Amino acid sequence: MSPEEGRNARHQQRMVHKKAVMDAGIARATEKRGLILVNTGNGKGKSSAAFGMVARALGHGMRVGVVQFIKGSFSTGEETFFRRFPEVSYHVMGEGFTWETQDRERDVAAAGRAWQQAIAFLTDPAVDLVVLDEINIALKHHYLDLQTVLAALRARPPMQHVVLTGRAAPDELIEFADTVTEMRDIKHAYRAGIQAQKGVEL
Repeated sequence: MSPEEGRNARHQQRMVHKKAVMDAGIARATEKRGLILVNTGNGKGKSSAAFGMVARALGHGMRVGVVQFIKGSFSTGEETFFRRFPEVSYHVMGEGFTWETQDRERDVAAAGRAWQQAIAFLTDPAVDLVVLDEINIALKHHYLDLQTVLAALRARPPMQHVVLTGRAAPDELIEFADTVTEMRDIKHAYRAGIQAQKGVEL
């Protein structure tokens, strides 16, 4: 057997084993219910991943509710795009990043209005996917009460999926969630003096 044939044979053996492990895991996954997903961390991509799920949900004919906390002072490509779809109810409720508003009372009021819209989605069984974009920042700064948010998530319709994004997700939310992804910041163009770009950040 040549070295290349040996590598191919070892690769096949590993893949046979991996398939058996994966098949067993799939067979054990028998529960079907709505999921809570948290995208957090200092790296780029938390909201982008959530909006990828919106696109996926639309592909399955699902209804989607989006509430954007904090963001709101500028238009984004995802807002412009997803507003084209009648299956998406899109609400930009923030007034800009916290370092721009510099007014905690105003930020608390904006977060409260956004949360009322979120509650409307979280109590509607016709909404299949809810995206609460940047809500983790509102929780971090105590603009919203964490226990109130957790109670609403627990009481939502059983097949409804919810994605919560933003840095510094609270430990209790991470523990409660079904799937948690942390984006790690390794390198970012803005530190090299490059402006935010349409289609990438905007």
